[in-house]
Amino acid sequence: MYKIAIIITLMFSQILSAQSTYETGMNKAFELWKSGQPAEASNLFERIATVESDNWLPSYYVAQVLILDSFTKLKDKQALEAQLKKAQTFLDDAVSRSKDNPENMVLQAMLYTAYVASDGANYGMSLSPKINALYAKAVQLAPNNPRVILCKAEWDMGSAKYFGQDTKPFCEQIEKSLQLFANFKPETTFDPNWGKEHAEQLTAQCKA
Repeated sequence: MYKIAIIITLMFSQILSAQSTYETGMNKAFELWKSGQPAEASNLFERIATVESDNWLPSYYVAQVLILDSFTKLKDKQALEAQLKKAQTFLDDAVSRSKDNPENMVLQAMLYTAYVASDGANYGMSLSPKINALYAKAVQLAPNNPRVILCKAEWDMGSAKYFGQDTKPFCEQIEKSLQLFANFKPETTFDPNWGKEHAEQLTAQCKA
């Protein structure tokens, strides 16, 4: 009985240690990202993803860092292509670990949007329907997810501006996302919880 107790204690200690290592690593990666070091943050998330083989979040954040940073490289076709291809690899990994996840769908739509923003003539016709389909499915799965509502509204607003259409309905959707952000609680400490500040900025622009 004494030996069994020792084994259980050691196993429990190892679990706590693993959790601590994961949490420490994730927090450090977020700190790097927040301090304006996306490459370092992405690399750390990537290292965590290789260890956390059943966890979709590290791969999700590798992809997210790369996708958001890609919008600063829209005019550098070679760098953009390399970055988005890497992001797609990690996003595919996140999807394989968490299927039918609206957070991943939003990220996939954002990745496609980066392509469209870089070269609308070549990518607009082929990727716009895919973006619309991703957001439609995400809304169906998670109608009260603020990022789903926000990102879909921003995409729809951009499309409306391009075609000279009224953007007011999409401003209303962005305001709706703010209401959803007020009540949103992520399932875990590291689950996606971004977007509120951007929604506030877009709302201010709508009212300007």
